[in-house]
Amino acid sequence: MTTVRACRPLLRAIGVLLLVAVPLTGCSWFSKDDANPRKPAELVDFKPTLKIREVWSSGVGGGNDILRLGLAPASDGSHLYAADNDGRIIAFDAARGRRLWRVDTGLPLAGGPAVGSGHVVAGSSDGWVVSLSATDGREEWRVNVASEVLAPPAVGPKAAYVRTVDGKLIALDLGDGRQAWFIQQTMPRLSVRGTGSPVVDRNLVLCGFDNGRVAAYDASDGSVVWDVLVDPPSGRTEVERLADINATIAVIGTDVYTVGYQGRLAALARESGQILWSLEFSSYSGLGADLNNLYVSGDTGDVLAVERASGRERWRSSALAYRDLTAPTPFASSIVVGDFEGYLHFLDAATGELRARVRAGSHRITSAPLVVGDLLYVLTDGGELVAFRDATPQEN
Repeated sequence: MTTVRACRPLLRAIGVLLLVAVPLTGCSWFSKDDANPRKPAELVDFKPTLKIREVWSSGVGGGNDILRLGLAPASDGSHLYAADNDGRIIAFDAARGRRLWRVDTGLPLAGGPAVGSGHVVAGSSDGWVVSLSATDGREEWRVNVASEVLAPPAVGPKAAYVRTVDGKLIALDLGDGRQAWFIQQTMPRLSVRGTGSPVVDRNLVLCGFDNGRVAAYDASDGSVVWDVLVDPPSGRTEVERLADINATIAVIGTDVYTVGYQGRLAALARESGQILWSLEFSSYSGLGADLNNLYVSGDTGDVLAVERASGRERWRSSALAYRDLTAPTPFASSIVVGDFEGYLHFLDAATGELRARVRAGSHRITSAPLVVGDLLYVLTDGGELVAFRDATPQEN
């Protein structure tokens, strides 16, 4: 009997992981012989309309398919940075994949790396945050923030902003790692494992939290600019009341976009936090955006496209149901999502139709693919880092 495993993020209760099969929608531990409505969709044959070519690949290090870590590639435009749970951080030439430097931090890295202002910053599952020089990997500082870091930090001009699993948002001075300020939100006793990254947008640091709130803080001193409960938790049990905003929010112009687990997809005003529109949609992986639309992967595997301005639905695809999809990444005229078997699926941005499929590796893809220029990068949970290019012949 072949067993299939395609389960959403684990639950976390008072800092302890619940390694049990919880009866959540979209979570499945079953054999292929079992009749189960949440069985991952079979991959069907179709005629590709894109030619996706692998440009280069490299092994980053040992991965982990169970812990659902927040390790994702990051880029400053010319260089690509990646990390593994064994503590290695590696810099590559983004175009050719040539390794530039590698540093072993000795930390169980779980969130990052993030790059900005000449620094590469990552966090660990035992509460350490480390900063390296983006140029040569030289360690600049490391500090302990006393709680697990499961999301890439955000790096601003003067500080790195770190979200911890106990509800803190901490600003660390880029020069020496000194804590500049911190805030802490009240967290529910039970939450989905994982956190969204903070986002730095000019004078603001914005972040979503496990209690269903999105807040904006002054980047210089942490004072609250606004704090909004996007969707109040509801239900009789703690599982039913889960309303985590695990997905990293998106800030585009004057608008902030957010989506929660068992919650809502919503647009908020950047300056005030006023909810401009919202609709029911549940996601733990996140969203992507282009000039006109938002794209969201649901916890059921639906991929949804809505108009950014109004929230009106453009299309919805269920072709990849229960395949534990990553957040969508716009790439040329497509939307790309990764799945629990290491496949990348390319959907038409206008219609949602499948256009291409490639396999990055044999392990789950948890973090959203990254686009830099004309290349698409993906890091599997097994440590396979692969760069792809759209090599479809252009019509004359």
